[in-house]
Amino acid sequence: MMKKKMQGLFVMLVGLLVFTACGDEASEGNESGADQPEVVNIGYLRVPNDEMVAKTEGYFDQYFADLGIETNFVVFDSGVEANQAFASGSVDFASMGNTNGIIALSRGLDVELIWLHEILGEIEGLAVREGSGIEQVADLQGMKIATTFASTSHYSLLQVLNDAGIADDVELIDMKTVDIVAAWERGDIDAAYTWQPSLGKLLDGGEMLISSEQVAEMGHKTANILLARKGFTEQYKDLTTDFIAALVEGGNLYREDSKTASEIVANPLEITPEEALMQMEGSVWLTPEEEISSEYLGTSEEAGDFSRVMKQTSDFLLEQGSISESPSQEAFDDFINPEYIEAYLAR
Repeated sequence: MMKKKMQGLFVMLVGLLVFTACGDEASEGNESGADQPEVVNIGYLRVPNDEMVAKTEGYFDQYFADLGIETNFVVFDSGVEANQAFASGSVDFASMGNTNGIIALSRGLDVELIWLHEILGEIEGLAVREGSGIEQVADLQGMKIATTFASTSHYSLLQVLNDAGIADDVELIDMKTVDIVAAWERGDIDAAYTWQPSLGKLLDGGEMLISSEQVAEMGHKTANILLARKGFTEQYKDLTTDFIAALVEGGNLYREDSKTASEIVANPLEITPEEALMQMEGSVWLTPEEEISSEYLGTSEEAGDFSRVMKQTSDFLLEQGSISESPSQEAFDDFINPEYIEAYLAR
């Protein structure tokens, strides 16, 4: 009898040790990030903003690489390419102008708006040649104007042409930013509405007729935004908050030391630090607290004014035939999700 009891005790002890070992292995698996992606695919624009600072300084690596997660950055010339990538499921995050965010929503892409990179000002504008005799928008009647269709530049250009009453009296040409610069140098176009750093190349021999800052003062605000794939954000909420944290670090560096920030982004953008600083100062960078204020994204409980800006812009794009359907105000309220900014601020 004693022998059987000892055998039973031994079996129980072995079972307990196995259970404990398995528990330790499971715990170690969670600590090593078993429930996490192997790679995060990030689409970005070549503009001097918080994301470019964070990318160049390796802030994303502090949150992702240290967990064994690879960050794969893909550069897009415009939000058109970014939305194509979202449609194919090949990116998790992508930056674009807010007009392309509207197009993403109107097409039913499974994405959400989680951050405003910057409110556009003199970083975008309508350039004409020096000595051309063009002194106001109305002088562009009958001329060729290049822009990137479905972009914030296209939207702003349409607004100023409408206000000048010449929207039907100019020839608009759809071009990528690099092609705009080449067409300008060849003398194929009379004017162009585009963004930095391409805009800076046009201004070397030209002048700004009107900027997006002035267009915003006319009531047509535009911004560069960050969209995220819901399949990623809903599964990896903490990692999405980490992404926001990296962007905040990039923005903070600029706010604390704009000269250093401009030097950081100058090389990857192939511009001088002085040019980078000028471009960075040509837009409004928001703190996370400002992001979720009533003037911009608002909170999870109440949508901010930017949702209404998106709806107004959407209605205009519908009138122009750029989209086939303008989503409802409620749809835009749901499209904007500030919970990851709120989670960052709660850390």
